[in-house]
Amino acid sequence: MVNSMSANHFRLFRYRIVRIAMHIVRILLRLRISVTGKENIPAQGPYIVVLNHTSVADTPVLLISFPLMRWRFFAVDKWRTHPIYGPIMAWLGAIYVQRDEIDRNRLRQALAALEEGLVFGLAPEGTRSFTGELMQGKDGAAYLASRAQAPVLPVGIVGGDVLFRNALRLRPTNMEVRIGEPFCLPELGRRARAQDLAAYTHLIMAHIAALLPPRYRGYYRGSAAVAALLAGEDPWPHCQQVPSKS
Repeated sequence: MVNSMSANHFRLFRYRIVRIAMHIVRILLRLRISVTGKENIPAQGPYIVVLNHTSVADTPVLLISFPLMRWRFFAVDKWRTHPIYGPIMAWLGAIYVQRDEIDRNRLRQALAALEEGLVFGLAPEGTRSFTGELMQGKDGAAYLASRAQAPVLPVGIVGGDVLFRNALRLRPTNMEVRIGEPFCLPELGRRARAQDLAAYTHLIMAHIAALLPPRYRGYYRGSAAVAALLAGEDPWPHCQQVPSKS
């Protein structure tokens, strides 16, 4: 028990050091971060944080915006050998995956982290959107949430798509971190199957899209599930439908 507590304190110490470094970089980039919805963050894990992905700064911004806690998260394998990001992400507990491929071993690691009561973060799109618009979500987050029966906490990040463009022009950037209310995937009365994950993914992405300005909603701009959320209605009945491209 003592060894476990010491290890946990050491891991949190790592996060404190990294957060200090991130704040220094934030100042150098002239980045201002505003956070709304902090009251929606659960007091403890396990839960899954899902967010839109428009910048390599998304994970650092997320870590700065949330209370100090232990995280695990997926990171694309190319960052493993990066001279700066690689050591930092490994230090913080990244689980490296190939782009567009999440093997069973990596999923087991993620499920083990949730079983341990940790917070797990991932971008369901699986890759960065260079336009800032949401792309179609992949089923990784839905799989983890259905297997772990863990709540999902949606986060919408606004402004990350222009951060480095502004930095190169010595312009300040305002980024918003919009934290929505946590939710659980609807019960099906049976174990979720592969064909159920698409509807679950639509639900997850709808929650993210509803937190974003219309120009960021991309693939989910015409989703009836997003419209239902914005109207304060239940989005689940609409999640079996493919989002309209209108």
